Formats: sequence, C-alpha cells, structure tokens
Amino acid sequence: MKLFDFLKVAPQYLIPKHLLSEGMHGFMQIETKWVKNNTIKLLTKMYGINVSEALEEDLEFYPHFNAFFTRALKPEARPIDNDINVWVSPVDGMISQSMPIDGNRLVQAKKHDYTVEALVGGDIEYAKKFTDGDSAVIYLSPKDYHRIHIPTEGKLISMTYVPGDLFAVNPATVRVVEGLFARNERLVVRFENEHGPFCIVFVGAIFVGSMETVWEGKITPDYEPTIRHWDYTEQDLHFHKGDEIGRFNMGSTVVLLTPAGVLPELGQIKPNTPIKMGEKLATLKSSITNQDSSTEEHK
Repeated sequence: MKLFDFLKVAPQYLIPKHLLSEGMHGFMQIETKWVKNNTIKLLTKMYGINVSEALEEDLEFYPHFNAFFTRALKPEARPIDNDINVWVSPVDGMISQSMPIDGNRLVQAKKHDYTVEALVGGDIEYAKKFTDGDSAVIYLSPKDYHRIHIPTEGKLISMTYVPGDLFAVNPATVRVVEGLFARNERLVVRFENEHGPFCIVFVGAIFVGSMETVWEGKITPDYEPTIRHWDYTEQDLHFHKGDEIGRFNMGSTVVLLTPAGVLPELGQIKPNTPIKMGEKLATLKSSITNQDSSTEEHK
C-alpha cells in the first residue's frame, strides 16, 4: 500500500500544478455548446452525479461546465437540521478525519501531523483560540455538491488567503505528503458567535480551478505569491445556519476548527463517514446548552 501510494503521488512533485489548475479553470469556462455539453454529460456519467437534485436538471441550461459543477440544488434536496444546538455539515462529502486538537497539533495521517498555526497561515494568537479544541476534515469528491455553507449562526470576522502548493487531497496524497492541509493554498475564514470563535478553512487542490466566497467573489485564480487579508470586523456580515458562504470547483477539502469544550462531538466522529450539507455534524456541549436555556428562563 505504501509503495502504491508513493507511485500515485510522486508525479505530483514534478508536474506544474498551478499552471494545470489555471488551464482547468479556463476549460471549465468554455461556452462552446458542443464542448461544454459533451463535457458535462461525460463527467456526469463518469462520476455518477445525481442531476435530479439540481434546481435546473436540463444539462444544456448551464452556460459552461463550471456553472454546472457549482449548480444550485432544490431546497428540499438539502434540508437544514433546525435544532438550535446542532451544527450541520457545511458541505457534501466524506468526514475523512475527526479529532480533538492535541494542544496545537492535528494528526493528518500516521506519522504525519501539523499545527493549527501552520493551518491558519502562521497567526499564532488566533491559533491559540483553538488549543485543545476539536476539528473535522471533510473531503469533497467530484460527484459532490460544491457549494459551502455555514454550519451554525455566525458573524464573519475576517478572511486570509494563504498561498501554497496544489497537491491533490485524495486519501493517498494525505497519507504521503506531510503537512498537506497546511501546505496547500487555502482560505482561512474566521467567524464568531455567542459560543466563541470558529474557523472554516477552504483547502485548495490541483484542478480545483478556483475558490470563491459570497462576499468577495472569486479569490483564485490568479494564484498570488503573498498572503492577503480582509478584515470585516466593522461590517455587519451575519449568516444564518445553512447560508451559502462559498464555492469550490472540482473536489477539495474543508477543515472546521472549534475551541475547547464547545463542540466535543466534532472530534469524535467515525472516520470515513459520508455526510450531506445540512445534516447533523455535532451538538453543542450539554453544559453550554443547559446554561443557555437557564439564562433564557430567567430573562
């Protein structure tokens, strides 16, 4: 298995990943009907995409492949768990890893770990907010719905673009490339609510093509060589649970971080658990929810 993983991953060290990803992004924007229609039909069949969930089922409706890949779904296709104490999955995908944060360390794979501060782009003070907290890594395959939603109520505080590599984020690459999620290009999106801060990290990958948010639009490409930061503390950007916050092209990964004692179930999910956006991911710690209920009763 180790040799197979190495043989599968080794070419990624040699190929021009950013150039190929830019090319993929350009291809996904082609509006020539016969090109985009045949591409959509081919990849729909190849990946087993469930078109019946799409708000618009007619494949020829989409102006280019990217529009199809980031398609909206029918509202009833992804109901949002309405329990106020439940955090929902921000995406469709596979929960590839779920773990308590050991101090500041996260385990990527056997013999591979990385730090929270590396993941969030070197912001040591911000990383400290998640000391001994909980985390989950959700992998999106090409067949999955590719819009990203907020898992609970929250106010947008800031966002940081961290330049990096564009390795694939499939299981074999996770097992081989040390510090993968803190090595790849990523968007670090910071939120907070009455329970404290929480962070959603969009991890880029080869052929993802682009990442975008609903408040800034397309972030990549172009692939910038330096860190970029956006501060929203003075803006009143609030989101309700299940609101769309961004989009991926092709497959990639989302990492969710929460502080110690807030969402311990997040770090206790069985690996390789499939999940849909809007489904229960974890429930707030009982002591917090009970305290909140008590507060409401005494108002």
